[in-house]
Amino acid sequence: MENTNKINSEQKINRLLKVVSDLRDPINGCPWDLKQTHLSLIPYVLEEAYEVAHAIREDNPDELKEELGDLLLQIILHAQIAKENNLFDMTDIIEIITEKLIRRHPHVFQKQEKVSMREVEDTWEKIKNQEKPLTHSKTPISDRLKLKIRPQSSTKAALIISKKASKNGFEWERSDQIWDKLYEELEELKDALKTDKTSEAEAEIGDVLFTLINIARWHKISIEEGLAKTNKRFLERLTYIEENIEGELHSQSKKELEKYWKLAKINLKH
Repeated sequence: MENTNKINSEQKINRLLKVVSDLRDPINGCPWDLKQTHLSLIPYVLEEAYEVAHAIREDNPDELKEELGDLLLQIILHAQIAKENNLFDMTDIIEIITEKLIRRHPHVFQKQEKVSMREVEDTWEKIKNQEKPLTHSKTPISDRLKLKIRPQSSTKAALIISKKASKNGFEWERSDQIWDKLYEELEELKDALKTDKTSEAEAEIGDVLFTLINIARWHKISIEEGLAKTNKRFLERLTYIEENIEGELHSQSKKELEKYWKLAKINLKH
């Protein structure tokens, strides 16, 4: 049974690879697929990754299955484009991630003693640094961080930076010190907004957000999950208001909208 499943899986993967290859066929392929490049596909990779995250949050296995397929398509498209340019193919991608996983998990594949989560993380970081050493750099921590945050969103990058900095001594002693920093940054933001200088205000709001991210890190709270829940909650309340008002949203008075907003909070219980 196991061998049959393995053969069926290989056949299905090979069929998908063939479909993508046919879509990129210079003569009979799809014009849209033929037009795509690594660069043009960036928005689609990000979009599909967020769709996967949404399906996970919604606890919807059918949606997750479909969205993982869409994300897999993006990977295969990139592999096909690279293959056409004699750079690498899908087998190279699979091989490099397989070897990386084995190399970075010596406690599993070298049958070492049981280790803690912290030891796993420390070993992972050491092995990563050995893979790409910055032997001639006087600022190895900064250099590695600059490389690591390049593909990340600003909020994710801020979390990565603050985590790494905290491990190297840049950490508050008490949580109330971070709150003091937040209040300080909020005052500076208010002052910047009064000057009507956009660049200065952007810098200050960045400081506020960076401090909030540090508060979340300190208390082991996910900024991403928190904001996703707020977005969902807001949209649910907005849906409630649209369903219960007479007429269109923009034609309502502020007082009327506030009334329905309070009703939405009561009836939706959040």
